[in-house]
Amino acid sequence: MTDPFSSDGRKAPPKPFTITEGQRKVRSFVLRQGRFTDAQQRAFDESWPRFGLDYTGQPRDFDAAFGRKAPRILEIGFGNGEALRFSAQRDPGRDHIGIEVHAPGVGRLLNALAEDGARNVRLYHHDAVEVLQHEVADGSLDEIRVYFPDPWHKKRHHKRRLLNPEFATLLVRKLAPDGRLHLATDWQDYAGQMWDVLDATAGIANRAGPRGAVARPDWRPQTHFETRGQKLGHGVWDLLYDRC
Repeated sequence: MTDPFSSDGRKAPPKPFTITEGQRKVRSFVLRQGRFTDAQQRAFDESWPRFGLDYTGQPRDFDAAFGRKAPRILEIGFGNGEALRFSAQRDPGRDHIGIEVHAPGVGRLLNALAEDGARNVRLYHHDAVEVLQHEVADGSLDEIRVYFPDPWHKKRHHKRRLLNPEFATLLVRKLAPDGRLHLATDWQDYAGQMWDVLDATAGIANRAGPRGAVARPDWRPQTHFETRGQKLGHGVWDLLYDRC
């Protein structure tokens, strides 16, 4: 098992995910950890053993991790954990798995989960692609959520975007029959790329029809940044795809 902590007890940063582009490796994110507060450090020290899942690179028995058998939701890149916490509170019948590479956000969510006494959430502080490839069984997820991934808005950086055909195929493989894929973005051109990729991906169908979006579902809370963006005239696109 990989030890997620460094020798001084602090959380070690994850190894960045890379995708292959020809013979060149391209990172899909840049670690901008920001200030790691004492409270967030205590969260790792005290709550990681309760809520954390150490990446092992081996198939994970999630029934054992949660102590029950239940449908599972995976959120990729949960940020500060606002949506994940909201969903876990209102949907206790399903188990929630969150993946995030940025340690401060993981620390904030660990504190919130401890405050809630949550029982249906487990977290990875690791690269989502590696977790999906090696720890999540095919056909085992009831739902996958990808909310507001980094848009890499400069055109020369579009190759770094998480949503690409290879990743989409991986997501579909992990969904259970009749499973659901939910993405949200506030960048119109990224929504367009998502449609280009997902509408052409076998095994899923856009619930709103080709290049269609839906109103924000009630299971996704509206964030502070989303509200601020809408006041500035920014759009938000929620894309729902069903496994077929």
